[in-house]
Amino acid sequence: MEFLRRYTDACSGIASAREVFDALPRARCAASLPVSLDPDASVHDDDAALTFASSSGVSLLFAGFASSGAAMADAAPRARQPPSWADIPRDLAGMVLHLLPARADRARFAAVCPQWRAAARQLPLPPPLPLPLLALPDGTFYSLPNGERFRFPGFGCAGYKSACCGRWLVFPRDDGCYLVDPFAGASVTLPPLSRVRLRPPNAVPKYVQLPGMSLFHPYATWMHIQDPKKMPVINKIIMCSPNLVAAFASSTLVDAGQNSQIIVCQPGASSWSVRAKDPCKLFEDMAFYQGKLYVLARDENLILVNISQDPVTGDPQISRFGQVINGEPWHSTSMPGDASDKKKLYLVELGGALLMVRRKVCCRLVGETVVAAQSEFEVFKADWEHSRWVNLTTLGDGQMLFLGRPCSRAMSASRYGMTGDQIFFLDDVLENNCKEYSYDEETTSVSVYDMKSGEVSSPLPMVWKHEMILPTWMFPWE
Repeated sequence: MEFLRRYTDACSGIASAREVFDALPRARCAASLPVSLDPDASVHDDDAALTFASSSGVSLLFAGFASSGAAMADAAPRARQPPSWADIPRDLAGMVLHLLPARADRARFAAVCPQWRAAARQLPLPPPLPLPLLALPDGTFYSLPNGERFRFPGFGCAGYKSACCGRWLVFPRDDGCYLVDPFAGASVTLPPLSRVRLRPPNAVPKYVQLPGMSLFHPYATWMHIQDPKKMPVINKIIMCSPNLVAAFASSTLVDAGQNSQIIVCQPGASSWSVRAKDPCKLFEDMAFYQGKLYVLARDENLILVNISQDPVTGDPQISRFGQVINGEPWHSTSMPGDASDKKKLYLVELGGALLMVRRKVCCRLVGETVVAAQSEFEVFKADWEHSRWVNLTTLGDGQMLFLGRPCSRAMSASRYGMTGDQIFFLDDVLENNCKEYSYDEETTSVSVYDMKSGEVSSPLPMVWKHEMILPTWMFPWE
């Protein structure tokens, strides 16, 4: 088959999809198909349909298929039907997918016909994995690296409040929430926060009375921060396994600060489980690392959450907490009268190691408003033997980080021809349901911190308003 020979020759020694596409015939394809990032999804008519004329050159690839088929048809007897796109060999389909780094382009491949959709579903996703998507709460998605904008046809992704594990969007429901996977159309219901199973079941809040006030005794617990009239809010959710969901819920009470507590449940269960007498903490992030659940407190202590099963119901429950790393808290160096710099902490796995990323948001006072300026970053690696964080000056081996409060990931930069030692980050203005600072500009974008130079830039083309304060990274192939 002449086209296969030409395609194979073109692929030899070619590193980028652009070069392959340039090596193929240039006949135009006028087809326009809607995009769905789920290979199982059916193709719908939609105003937000995306054409094949993408910046990655997908139009040239599909045009190559079309023109080759036309040439073959001319050479064949008139009674013979021209080859169909559906007849392209499976191994060739895998080669094409391998050359498409953007998730949206791989979605276009799956949208061509049912056979290609089946191939995209059945073939293992070839390395390198696609770069992450960026989701905005108005339902807009951006595909990296070109910042191409699209929406899911037939599904409303607008209105989410957070994200879970880079695949699930979190939507509010009464005093709880539910998860939606827009890539597969799946959903998971989580219990409301009014349904929490206490351990022990007879736990009650305790106070010490002082003149004109009462204080939590001996410290804040779940019994102090939960209130039927002002329920806590869930700030982080992790789908650890098909049988375990973990979250930390934070108080919304004025006199309870931003205290949080860890709660766990089984997907679809009727209630959460909580250790009702354990002290609450100011939790910053949480990660399921090498089969274990870890939470990071604001004082930079890393805590291991041991999970067991309820002997009666079989539901997951927390058996105990254990501190595994002693943090050395960072303190603001702001001058008196200025706004204190804000600290944010993230957990992310890189090359089998667990990292803590400390972000300092430099702030200043404008009247009575705290205004954010530049961000600075430090990266630390968990030293399990000595129970400490060890500072890293480089991510190593051409690695880059994508940081976001709902989800963070490490990826190889060299596979995409990108520069290593870079941290892609979002504003993350909200902490424990509180807006910590404002910005001078009306719009924002993805920012990139260079660990070598310490400089921050905004090289990506997507821009959105600061009022949409909940953008999140999505990693739908995981």
